[in-house]
Amino acid sequence: MKVTPEHNERVANLIFASVYPHYVNKVEKKGRTKEELHQVIEWLTGYDDKSLQEQIDKRSTFREFFANAQLNPNAHLIKGVICGYRIEEIDNTLTRQSRYLDKLVDELAKGRKMEKILRSEK
Repeated sequence: MKVTPEHNERVANLIFASVYPHYVNKVEKKGRTKEELHQVIEWLTGYDDKSLQEQIDKRSTFREFFANAQLNPNAHLIKGVICGYRIEEIDNTLTRQSRYLDKLVDELAKGRKMEKILRSEK
C-alpha cells in the first residue's frame, strides 16, 4: 500500500493526546498496563512519564511529538505490517516513526514479551 502525501500530512497533524487514550485502552483491554505502555513509549522516544505528560498537556501534534523525541537507535529494527503499510517501505520519516509506535503498541497488546518489543541488536 502506497503512502500518499495527504496521508503523511494527516499523520503529522494528528494530536498525540487524542490518540494516546486509544493506546491505553488497547493495551489494558488485552491485560497489559499503562506502565508497560509508557515503558514502550520511553524506549522508542526517550520520553519519561513527566515529559510524556508534558507532550499530552501541550497537545503536541505527531510532528511536534517526534521532533522533540530522542528516537531509539534500534528503532530501525521495527519491521512488519501495521495499518496496511509495511513499515520498512514507508519513505516519509514522520509517518514511519508514527507506525513504529503503532507497531510497538500492537505487539504489547498482543502479549509479546517486553524484551522482544524493546529490540536490541544482537
